Amino acid sequence: MDEIDRKICEIVQRDGRASTAAIAKAAGVPTSTANDRLRRLAANGTIQGWHAALDPHLVGTGLAGFVLIDMGYDGEAEAVEVLCARPEVMELHHISGAHSYLLKLRMQDMEAVQDFLAEVVKPLVAVHRTETIFAMKTHKETAALHVALEVDGA
Repeated sequence: MDEIDRKICEIVQRDGRASTAAIAKAAGVPTSTANDRLRRLAANGTIQGWHAALDPHLVGTGLAGFVLIDMGYDGEAEAVEVLCARPEVMELHHISGAHSYLLKLRMQDMEAVQDFLAEVVKPLVAVHRTETIFAMKTHKETAALHVALEVDGA
């Protein structure tokens, strides 16, 4: 990945609807070059999809919650599979430290979170304990990645 690829990645993260001509102009390359690079970045998996950013409050998922989960080894793979398949789960990270996993939820309200924990998370064999933290206000939330200047193996 060179500097032009990095610029293109930053541009499409900010505006996935930008035209190839606009991307080319911002990256300082001909339109055909930008188009070829976009295709290559998508083909090699760097660009993994095109998404709309939605306002969580306007689509009924205004409550952000983070669940620390302690899991045992038995049933862990199944638990991860079940949790990853749920649309309420925005992120699931296997973490270091006192807990096994950190799960990010976006839901309508605390009652919905309570139901999700009681009906989906806690019945999983691997789950021993959960601790839920709610965001009172979100100051920044993004899926945009910082594009590193140097990437190992690139």
